[in-house]
Amino acid sequence: MGKRIIPQRRGRGSPRYRAPSHRYAGRPRIPNVDEARGYVKRIFHDPGHTAPLAEVVLENGEKFYMLAHMGMYEGQEIEIGPKAKVVQGNILPLSEIPDGVPIYNIERNYGDGGKFVRSGGSYAQVVTHGEKITVQLPSGEFKLFDPNCRAIVGMVAGGGRKEKPMLKAGKVYHAWRSKARKHVQVRGVAMNAVNHPHGGGNHQHVGRPSTVSRHAPPGRKVGRLSPKKKKKKR
Repeated sequence: MGKRIIPQRRGRGSPRYRAPSHRYAGRPRIPNVDEARGYVKRIFHDPGHTAPLAEVVLENGEKFYMLAHMGMYEGQEIEIGPKAKVVQGNILPLSEIPDGVPIYNIERNYGDGGKFVRSGGSYAQVVTHGEKITVQLPSGEFKLFDPNCRAIVGMVAGGGRKEKPMLKAGKVYHAWRSKARKHVQVRGVAMNAVNHPHGGGNHQHVGRPSTVSRHAPPGRKVGRLSPKKKKKKR
């Protein structure tokens, strides 16, 4: 009797493939306030993110988490709103941020708390202003945003994390475990035919087209998913 393939096992939600969300501090997001002032109470590590988090306390006593920027320190003052100064850590609408200023945690829609540029060491830049704000993302792509969407000035802390060598296999295990992933995976072509659709044969090869239908059952959905059909131009 063969084993279930990894995609099937992940879907069953066993503890091995379940993220340890009880260790996560929470989702860092921009609070839904028009104008406010606060200060950074503490900066700490969160295993659910590639950048350190900062706990910010507003004047009314409300607390929220935000992604720390490079150079942030405890006790730093944070301003939110269109009248805030354009300095690192402050949260402003894109319409009030000058061209060329590095920003991160950009909102897709006003009030969603931030969706873009959230990984450690990344930043985007405002390129042009108009009816829409043009922002250059870390990938080099230019994307249009509503002028009311907000962002944090600065660059996400935690850059260079990949430059430090792991040195031990145990380090890799714990790093991937925090993301609910296995740090070692056996290739399908190295398995027996009963254990994987790519297994078996006289030498290690897939043996059939590796593109699989989107309607295939979970036991066969390995390799590359079939591309979507292009619509004919009229």
